[in-house]
Amino acid sequence: MNILLITIGVVLVGWFLYSWLPVRNIEEPKYAVVSENSDYEIREYAGYIIAETTITGAKDRNEAANMGFPIIAGYIFGNNTKNGKIAMTVPVNTEDAVSEKISMTVPVNTEESENNVYKISFVMPSKYSLDTLPKPNDARVELREVPERQVAVRTFSWTTSEAAFEKQTAVLLEALMRDGVETTGAVNIARYNTPWTIPFMLRSEVQIEVR
Repeated sequence: MNILLITIGVVLVGWFLYSWLPVRNIEEPKYAVVSENSDYEIREYAGYIIAETTITGAKDRNEAANMGFPIIAGYIFGNNTKNGKIAMTVPVNTEDAVSEKISMTVPVNTEESENNVYKISFVMPSKYSLDTLPKPNDARVELREVPERQVAVRTFSWTTSEAAFEKQTAVLLEALMRDGVETTGAVNIARYNTPWTIPFMLRSEVQIEVR
């Protein structure tokens, strides 16, 4: 029994360290909190650069992320014109590839992206500009600047299931409608951890730009 308890303890400690160590010093986009309440916070993000790929035909955001991740990872791990590695940052973004304004109605329903098209992106380290970043060798990877903007964010944990994304998106959009906050663009799911992270340590966010 003692050996079993020790083994379980070692596994749990190892799992905790595996969940915590990879993200403890990883850079993320700079922002300031403008306002917050129990449902969401409004952040003012500084501009940043992303490496992005478009995924078509995925059944949901999780499948799109699984398809897009290795494409962008290939770029930062050396599949670029300088054959150089670029530091990993967080979050990994999965955005519905729609450009029209999202209407505020009740009830709020979260539907799949039209034609199941999603944009997967990594934020590039802040030390780079478009001029200093190596160009991708893979034509599926695009580099672009995201300007300064305000974003409404709802943070959640424990699960990254599609049902959780839909539920948290609905809560965020309903709260924004209640408060008279105007949105623009598409919903983005931001993930900050590896899939094998301890559930209570997971950090995921529903984000949408606001005016």
